[in-house]
Amino acid sequence: MEQPILIPINDFDYELPLDRIAFSPLLKRDESKLLIWKQNIEAESTYASIEQFIPQQSCLFFNNSKVIAARILFEKKSNSINHNATSFIEIFCLEPTLAFSPVNIAMQAQGKVQWTCLVGSAKKWKEEFLEKKIYWNDHILHFKAKKIKQDNGKFEIEFTWDNNQVSFSEILQSIGQIPLPPYIEREANESDKERYQTTYATQEGSVAAPTAGLHFSEPLLQKIKDKGIDEKFITLHVGAGTFMPVKTENINEHVMHAEFVDVTKLTIAYLAETNNSIIAVGTTTLRTIESLYWLGLKLMQSPMNPNAIELLQWDAYQLKNENLSKKEVLHFLLQWMENNQLEQLIFKTQLMIVPGYRFQLIQGLITNFHQPKSTLLLIIAAITGDDWKNIYQHAIENGYRFLSYGDGCFFKFTTLKEDSLR
Repeated sequence: MEQPILIPINDFDYELPLDRIAFSPLLKRDESKLLIWKQNIEAESTYASIEQFIPQQSCLFFNNSKVIAARILFEKKSNSINHNATSFIEIFCLEPTLAFSPVNIAMQAQGKVQWTCLVGSAKKWKEEFLEKKIYWNDHILHFKAKKIKQDNGKFEIEFTWDNNQVSFSEILQSIGQIPLPPYIEREANESDKERYQTTYATQEGSVAAPTAGLHFSEPLLQKIKDKGIDEKFITLHVGAGTFMPVKTENINEHVMHAEFVDVTKLTIAYLAETNNSIIAVGTTTLRTIESLYWLGLKLMQSPMNPNAIELLQWDAYQLKNENLSKKEVLHFLLQWMENNQLEQLIFKTQLMIVPGYRFQLIQGLITNFHQPKSTLLLIIAAITGDDWKNIYQHAIENGYRFLSYGDGCFFKFTTLKEDSLR
């Protein structure tokens, strides 16, 4: 594949009325509306009935990453004429530094950890440390933050605390706040702790929810199982970059954010051997599974250090495919893992999917409605071509709710098995 031609981002703009944005979730997860598309709009339903539209010979892949309470507020008292007025400095944890990667290592760190962060009101932070007292099992724990360095608007922050029996994960659960998307201009509340989290989230590390999965209630997941549809889980820790707008005139000039992926050898073996249709729940899941193919192909052409493997933004467009089957590529990847004694494949993917991309492993996508001029909308355009405009206009005109807490679509590729559709 060659690097994609110039693609103007303005071709992926549309007018999103404010009243079409979902600022809060529905009372019940699976009551969100669902639009079904295959070459055109086939049906409209709700998530509660999604199993009716999924062939039995299918496997739903879910992203089981869990949103961490990544926002930490430190009080800062001022001795100005405002009579000891209190202000806040907010630290937003993005990802652990290299020394504490991957994310699961950083979350279990005890006593000290370093993260790359955004800092709100950074100009007010003049002292060496910010400190917060935490009441922990009838004792006071002193939690401190120190700036190590600053680069391109981001800070490397070292967090320390005086209790080596307490993990960083426990610290965040105690004092952190759930980071809602920036367009939801309100503080996170108690309901967000549950609803901005999938029911199957188990692996801590995301700073934004894999939102397509928010609609799947436990009764719905049981209905899907009862129909005989397989389910598998991968992990991609969603970074704040998922909300970054494309600011360049052409997609080719945009720098795609990189995110950590964690997939087991057993899952890759399933993908290599199954004849079931692979349906991704969410764009993060889709990017993860597609990344496995291109990473395998990249390793075939140039083996890498198992501790430093990554898929770059345009690798999928520059690697020579040579018509290798998914089975050949994934079996090579499995053998490479075997040779390096790896049971889990943990790597960073920067894969950017744009119109012209050829899907290798995925035959269906379940996802929300995305923001104008976003990299997520480009994925939809890669599936539907220009028909995304008709789909989104239909949704706007027919009361669909948009973005993270909104409704969704089930996009079926032409290769999806139709034996049990009705």
